[in-house]
Amino acid sequence: MIKTVNLQKIFKTEEVETWALNNVNLEIKAGEFVAIMGPSGCGKSTLLNILGLLDNPTGGTYELNGTDVSKFTEAQRTNLRKGVIGFVFQSFNLIDELNVFENIELPLLYMGIPATERKRRVEDAMNRMAIAHRVKHFPQQLSGGQQQRVAIARAVVANPKLILADEPTGNLDSKNGKEVMELLTELNKEGTTIVMVTHSQHDSGYAGRTINLFDGQVVNEIKI
Repeated sequence: MIKTVNLQKIFKTEEVETWALNNVNLEIKAGEFVAIMGPSGCGKSTLLNILGLLDNPTGGTYELNGTDVSKFTEAQRTNLRKGVIGFVFQSFNLIDELNVFENIELPLLYMGIPATERKRRVEDAMNRMAIAHRVKHFPQQLSGGQQQRVAIARAVVANPKLILADEPTGNLDSKNGKEVMELLTELNKEGTTIVMVTHSQHDSGYAGRTINLFDGQVVNEIKI
C-alpha cells in the first residue's frame, strides 16, 4: 500500500536548510498496523503529513497503492485523499460550530454523497463509536474521550483503506486512551491499514510493527 524510496523533506529559511526527513525508506503492506516512534523533532509528523498527502516531499518517491504521488499538485492530492485516507489527530480537529453529526458528515459532503446515504453512514459510525447519544452536542460540550470518538467516527465514515493517526491518545487520560487504541485495533482487524505516530511505548504495543526515527532517518524496526 505504501512505499517510500529515499524520501526527503527539506525546510528552507533564508540560507538555513533543515532536513526533516533524510532518505527514508518504508514499505507498509495493506492491513498492517504500524507505529512510528522517535523523539520530538525527529520528523514523525512531517512523514505522516506526506503519507497523508497533505504535503509533497522535497526528494525521493512516495507510492500509494502503486501510484507515485511524489509530485502531485495540491488539487490532485486532495482528490486522491477523498475516501482513501482517514485522519485522527491529537487535537481532535473538530469544528466548534458544527454538532457531532455535522462534524462526522463532513468527509461525505466533500465526496458528494447523497443526503440519505450520508445519514445512514453517519448513524452507523456514531453507533460504532458509542457516541450516538451526543448527536446534537457541540465539541465544547463533550469530554476529551468523546471528542476523540467523534474524530475517529469522522475518519472511518467514508470507509477509507488507510487511517493515519497522529498522537491519537495524547490529550486523553489512560482509560480513554485505552478505549481509543482498542477502537483502532478493531478497525485494523477488519482490514484497515493503520499508521500511527506516537511517543507512547504503551500505545506502540498495539501495533504489529514499530518504526523508529531519529534525525529524519529510520534507525530500526521492531516486529511483534
